[in-house]
Amino acid sequence: MTDIDERFDWRGAPVSCADCLHRDLLAVSRCAPARACVLDRYAKRIDRFFEWNPELASGYLDHPHFEVRAIAARSADVFHLPRLLNDVDEVVRWNAARRLPYRYLLPLRVDPHREVRLRVASRLESSDLVAMVRDIDYYVRLIVARRLDPGLLPWMIADAEPQVRCVVADRIGEAWLMRLAADDEPIVRLHVARRLSPAQLIWLQRDADWRVRHEVASRIELSRLDPMRGDPDPLVRELARDRLGSALPPGAAESRDRRGG
Repeated sequence: MTDIDERFDWRGAPVSCADCLHRDLLAVSRCAPARACVLDRYAKRIDRFFEWNPELASGYLDHPHFEVRAIAARSADVFHLPRLLNDVDEVVRWNAARRLPYRYLLPLRVDPHREVRLRVASRLESSDLVAMVRDIDYYVRLIVARRLDPGLLPWMIADAEPQVRCVVADRIGEAWLMRLAADDEPIVRLHVARRLSPAQLIWLQRDADWRVRHEVASRIELSRLDPMRGDPDPLVRELARDRLGSALPPGAAESRDRRGG
């Protein structure tokens, strides 16, 4: 007998069909040893049992094993689910919340478990996400920044996590974008530079990071580009000279190079 064929409950005790409350279901093929069994320790077998017998799920919402409660919550009568929002296990709480009306998600914005808050943040409407912009978990805030209405993103300009501020820079309204142009992190300034207009890029022309200056050199107005021909970084210098050279009449670039321009 392999491990998959063995029949033990969640405590490690052997499963006995003779002692099961649902032993009559065997005769009508609504349960099956090592395949569909509410007493089994394997989640797939528990899940299959409730798939075959959804009307029994509500009776297992107080089961001592969290996995039974969590799986039962997928099929139980929704009127029994609100009390599971206070369950000690996060999987149970979420399985209940996902089937309940929208308003039941709101208290879970401060759920103690990050996985619940992540799932809540992925479903809430923008106006209800504002309460999560200061979540202690950066990845929760990252989800919030991706889904929050751009008009509300100024709340997150000073987020402690650079990845979050990058998302803010990608989505925030143009009127607020320059606030992030002085960010301490080069990667944030690079995201800003990618959105600025050619005329606005002048503000980042002398940025400390070569990647930002390279982005500037690739799009800044040609009339502002000449100082970057002497940039400290060779890639930035080359890009600036290439753009300037391609804008000159035929032969002019060679003539200027001979003059040392």
